[in-house]
Amino acid sequence: MTPEELRESLIGSWHLRSYEAADVATGEVVEPFGPRPRGLITYGSDGYMSAQIMRVGRPDFRRGRLEEGLPEELAAAAAGYLAYAGTFRVPSGDRVVHRVELSLFPNWVGGSLTRIVALDGRRLRLSLPGPARIWGAVRTGVLTWERGVR
Repeated sequence: MTPEELRESLIGSWHLRSYEAADVATGEVVEPFGPRPRGLITYGSDGYMSAQIMRVGRPDFRRGRLEEGLPEELAAAAAGYLAYAGTFRVPSGDRVVHRVELSLFPNWVGGSLTRIVALDGRRLRLSLPGPARIWGAVRTGVLTWERGVR
């Protein structure tokens, strides 16, 4: 697939089906956002993208307003959520690069996240280009998305 074809194939919204990370030393697989994470990644024809991932079952705050959240409520909410947005480019037929402009995780702002892309019909797999430290071990990471299905 050419970069142009891949870029065109990415345009639209994709719902998260799974996020798995395998320990490179032991093979142990963890699900960083639980067994049924919710997520949405959107690629626009204008070159912008947005990704949101959350753990299902995060506890509600004791009050109905974000600014009234206790420090432990805010920490628990953030620990179960990942969000970032920015622009994207497709440098090859199997890679997408997200340039992060906004992120819940401040360390990513101004940086780029490269992902290996595999498309299979309505399924999109985004993999880390190499092992990374995820939840205390060096792991591979694979997110599987599905187009237009919640």
